[in-house]
Amino acid sequence: MLSSLRLRDFRCFQALSCPLEGPLTLFTGDNAQGKTSLLEAVCVLLRLQSPRTSTAKDLARFGSPGFGLSGTLRDQKLTHTTLGPDKNLLLNGTPTRRTADYLAASGLVVWMGNADLELVAGSSEPRRRYLDFLGSQVFPDYRSALLPYEKALRQRNFLLKRDPSPPWAEIDAYTAVLVPLGQTLLALRAALIDKLRPHAAAAHAAIRAADPGSAAPESLTLTWLPGGDAANLALQLQSRRADETRRRLTLCGPHRDDFQSALDGLPANPFASEGQQRTIALALKLAQATLLREARQQPPILLLDDIFGELDPHRRNALLAALPPDSQKLITTTHLGWLDGPTLAAQRYQVTRGSLAPLP
Repeated sequence: MLSSLRLRDFRCFQALSCPLEGPLTLFTGDNAQGKTSLLEAVCVLLRLQSPRTSTAKDLARFGSPGFGLSGTLRDQKLTHTTLGPDKNLLLNGTPTRRTADYLAASGLVVWMGNADLELVAGSSEPRRRYLDFLGSQVFPDYRSALLPYEKALRQRNFLLKRDPSPPWAEIDAYTAVLVPLGQTLLALRAALIDKLRPHAAAAHAAIRAADPGSAAPESLTLTWLPGGDAANLALQLQSRRADETRRRLTLCGPHRDDFQSALDGLPANPFASEGQQRTIALALKLAQATLLREARQQPPILLLDDIFGELDPHRRNALLAALPPDSQKLITTTHLGWLDGPTLAAQRYQVTRGSLAPLP
């Protein structure tokens, strides 16, 4: 459990110290007061990435050259600071030699927010981010393949666009880097989908069962749509040279991966209602939590950003009942009107303009 969180020059917070006691903490406040930034800070501290931006400089308070985060997780102090482009990671005050060592010692995280509807109704990009965030916590080799793959892909696409006639000798040098990394990602993502399928179906069934107004049972299935053939990726890229010359893009590989959600065999986008799509999105995030617990033998910390006020009572109660009981839960909300059932035993804070005040 994360028992404390400290921020310096992070988003709207100049300095903040927040004790976290017990399995459930509620952060209440109006919009644009800093509630989401608190959950984001936990995610950046534990997983070194934000669900809201891919640019580290966006996380520093306006006018500050960097930010500092620290917290105590299972009696171990984690520290993540930045100064310009430089990043420092410490475990119990000692700098870590590798980012992977820090992540291995850190906690697991599941982020849930209103943007999760994009996992069903949006483009393929949020679904790839979903797999990347999960895969980097499940497989030790995932992040070490993803980051250099993305770098090589950017360089390859740059060369495809730079000149009127693509310089294939230079491009092939990046292709040689891209292919083995892409094969690794394709295989790991396929394995993730295989592991997620039963957990997503079970979570979806549990949410549906809690709704007395539900019609006949619906079966959720996930279909993997790879962006390339792991066994023949090099040949695929070779065969698409004419198309890549015309379109100036790398046309095969895991950067084009996707998966599709379906209810009783019908694609959820566009055939499912918004309510059905929200249920699927919740099921995908609950499946993520279950898979992390199964794969790493420890419960993830759940960061739930202002989602309960957007759910109808049945989905809200079903989600509360389905949340892993042994996971620490940090929840933001603009109001507590959705607590129409038994009062939750929780630590409560009011967030106002980047400051924090405990509530009874």
